Amino acid sequence: MKQIIQNLDNGEMSLVDLPCPIPSGNELLIRSNLSLLSNGTERMLLEFGKAGYLSKARQQPEKVKQVVDKIKADGALATYRSVKHKLGQPIPMGYSNVGSVSEIGAGVLGFSKGERLVSNGFHSEFVCVSKNLVAKVPDGVSDEEAVFTVPGAIAMQGVRLTEPVIGETIAVFGLGLIGQLLVQILLANGCRVIGFDIDSNRVRLAKSFGAAAYKLSRDKAPVPEVMSHTSGVGVDASIIATATTSNKVISHAAQICRKRGRVTLVGVTGLNLSRSDFYEKELKFQVSCSYGPGRYDVVYEQEGIDYPIGYVRWTEQRNFSAVLNLMADKKLDVKPLISSSIKITDMKMAYDRVLSDKTVLGVLLDYSNITAVEPDRILANPKNTKGWKKSNSSGSLNIGFLGSGSYAQSQLMPAFKKFGTQMSAVISKNGISGYEACKKFGFLSNATDPESVLLSPTIDAVVIATRHDSHARFVVEAIKQGKHIFVEKPLCMSLDQLEEIKHVYEHAKGVDVSGEGVKLMVGFNRRFAPQIRAIKKVLKTLNEPKSFVLRINAGALPKEHWAQSWSQGGGRVLGEACHFIDLLRFLSGSRIVSWNKVGLGGAADDTVSISLTFADGSIGTIHYFSNGHRAMPKEHLEVFCQGSIIQLNNYKSLKSFGLPELSQVNLWRQNKGQELCVKAFCQSVMLNEPCPIAFDEILEVSRLSIEIAEQI
Repeated sequence: MKQIIQNLDNGEMSLVDLPCPIPSGNELLIRSNLSLLSNGTERMLLEFGKAGYLSKARQQPEKVKQVVDKIKADGALATYRSVKHKLGQPIPMGYSNVGSVSEIGAGVLGFSKGERLVSNGFHSEFVCVSKNLVAKVPDGVSDEEAVFTVPGAIAMQGVRLTEPVIGETIAVFGLGLIGQLLVQILLANGCRVIGFDIDSNRVRLAKSFGAAAYKLSRDKAPVPEVMSHTSGVGVDASIIATATTSNKVISHAAQICRKRGRVTLVGVTGLNLSRSDFYEKELKFQVSCSYGPGRYDVVYEQEGIDYPIGYVRWTEQRNFSAVLNLMADKKLDVKPLISSSIKITDMKMAYDRVLSDKTVLGVLLDYSNITAVEPDRILANPKNTKGWKKSNSSGSLNIGFLGSGSYAQSQLMPAFKKFGTQMSAVISKNGISGYEACKKFGFLSNATDPESVLLSPTIDAVVIATRHDSHARFVVEAIKQGKHIFVEKPLCMSLDQLEEIKHVYEHAKGVDVSGEGVKLMVGFNRRFAPQIRAIKKVLKTLNEPKSFVLRINAGALPKEHWAQSWSQGGGRVLGEACHFIDLLRFLSGSRIVSWNKVGLGGAADDTVSISLTFADGSIGTIHYFSNGHRAMPKEHLEVFCQGSIIQLNNYKSLKSFGLPELSQVNLWRQNKGQELCVKAFCQSVMLNEPCPIAFDEILEVSRLSIEIAEQI
């Protein structure tokens, strides 16, 4: 399928071939008829992408602070590579789409194939959208009208938050696409509307809809114009729909309000507020969040759980339907907002026009010339020989990647490619990250169907780098298919899943300690770090119990992050702290016989101290803290034993006290053992050696991590 993506590093726009996504239980697959390219959000993305690094930094000062903190903690080189990697990842463009239902997820009711739907889908031949982010198009509404539904919902939510009543006078600053929709919705609500813009054509258009509208001076507040329309009182509310960094717009919006009026921000503006503008009139200021309640809520948008209508009357989806009903009732006329209609294959012409012509409001992207084919879930990489060295040896290893996110591309894929494997196939949810992985690492195919890897007779080993909730399912299926497995931590998310994996693995044909059969490896890379190996070598010579203190400055993650979700990530203790349980298990060389945890409790369930006791009498404490500052290095290990101390700081500097045989080892760059972990796995498969981490140890660490997470 065809889809438009942007490279944020240089702003380049591309129409690429991607495999079609597969709808999950809460999603629908929609075949696109039209999508809307707006001269607002997408223009800002275009300009941001084309800007230099300095300009990008000025536009996102909060990101600059994060970069500075990372430099302090991890060094300039590691930070530079991380930033380059993130900017180099393509992003999908578009957010307003109309089409017909092609496939329906197992848990979606109330829809049928062929129905016309609007959605917040991308500029793509097929879009996979949550059932809460679509709405049915009434028969009397054309595709050309319906495609304006999503920006209409943005305007609708701004109006709802402003709470206008019949007869009030509302000012609208910015008469672009959203502004023109605001004007019409407010008029339909029985309000008088005064519009302002610096563009004369947009002013004339607003007047044609029934508003009083004026060309706005960049410096002077339109107080005389407003006073003449309001008998000297001022407007009841101002709604800002501009896209500017200037602070003058919000000042003007406040100055023309009556006492105890309201100011609502729908667009983007400078927010250096003048206290006197708001204080003297006791004005209310409100920021509107996109399409309405549910936006950025994972439970609503991804899991498909709706808010009860008796408690939340207007959600994203209900706002979509309200806009469509206004169109059906002929109270919202969007046809004058159509600047042109362009075939999706001529997308560069469409984006060039948006950048060069500021009078453009909405450009329709038409898919009628490319939607005759059925969705294809597997695409061959046309450049599969670039950067790919095919091995002719009998010991070569064909690799299939499930997941192609940031960690997979920055750490795992380069390592597997380095050690002589054949990069056969990469699987991702929407094909976009897989597309980038194909370019970088020469995968033979890009796909969205995991079964194409799990059931492929030509793929020897599977790398599982998907979200945590899918690990157990993929591990079990890969074992049944006789494939070697490298799974990113955690192995699974529940004790029931662990028992199933144990049962399936132990009954897999040919599994034994000699190295024959399926290899199952978890990506516990810390134990493979060179400095950890040096510590382990010395500790073997010390015949006394050890004391381990491991401090992790994990940093805070927002509660809405998928890793914090118990259903998707299992929480941070299971998702990441398992690394450190495995590390101490490795360094002690002894089974864990008991454990205890102490946490802050409440919302800070990812700030805990975990105490471990080992069979040889050693003890260890893991302080996994999320309430620190990111400028401090993340990981610090101390080992006390037999009158000596070992210190490892963030996998860069290593020194000892009382152990002359362990000399100071400082590295130019951090090495957490990711590459050596992959190398050990590949060698074990190619040379038929035992797996680098014993299966019993994997089970022990996984079980303990799950038990601690479940207690939390």
